[in-house]
Amino acid sequence: MIRVAIANQKGGVGKTTTAINIATAMAATGWRVLLIDLDPQGNASTGIGLAAADREHSSYDLLVDQMPLSACVSPTRIPGLDIVPATVDLSGAEVELVAVENRTDRLREALAGESAYDIAFIDCPPSLGLLTLNALCAADTLLVPLQCEFFALEGLSQLLQTVERVQQRFNPELGIIGVALTMFDRRNRLTDQVSDDVRQCLGDLVFESVIPRNVRLSEAPSHGLPALVYDHNCTGSRAYMALARELITRLPEKRKAA
Repeated sequence: MIRVAIANQKGGVGKTTTAINIATAMAATGWRVLLIDLDPQGNASTGIGLAAADREHSSYDLLVDQMPLSACVSPTRIPGLDIVPATVDLSGAEVELVAVENRTDRLREALAGESAYDIAFIDCPPSLGLLTLNALCAADTLLVPLQCEFFALEGLSQLLQTVERVQQRFNPELGIIGVALTMFDRRNRLTDQVSDDVRQCLGDLVFESVIPRNVRLSEAPSHGLPALVYDHNCTGSRAYMALARELITRLPEKRKAA
């Protein structure tokens, strides 16, 4: 199972929207996909249509109680896509894990071994705390959603420094599969400037596909649906389908063959 963390310590950059729609697009192309909601807000779980009352077990049970992965998985309405949901209990996980010896490896241990899934996407909280650190230690690679605004560039440099530290201390195999530009608005000159700066700095690491500002992307979570299901013809859905196709080309050949 390929493990992709979707992380950026800055909030409001489209992490959860990206996680939901990339996972849906991959499932639509025949991949067996697992979405792991590691954000205490549980927005990925809500956005995929899983009500709080239906979250019998969650990522809290997976990390803190070390419950088996299979016991924490819930099906979704999307064929080929399952989720490990999040509940408010997860907000206390960072405090509870502080005294645990292998606190950074809980998620890696939970995802080890044979799996029924081809790929797992880990939706991280908007911080660089212990939950995100667990995701980075467990992941094979990192996908970074980056909002096209000035402050996002400062946050990106912090995230890249964190990734470097994780590589040195915890997970030398961690790579960055790409940076996805989100909330792109061609009417705003700053958007183009930020995009140009990021591409000049990171080159081919930046995905060609960009995610535009789109009303339908914003509406979809309130209906408990990915945008690709809510309105598959909107510009946002088409952008995420293009991003998923580009992501597949960057995955290791041996993993794609599986």
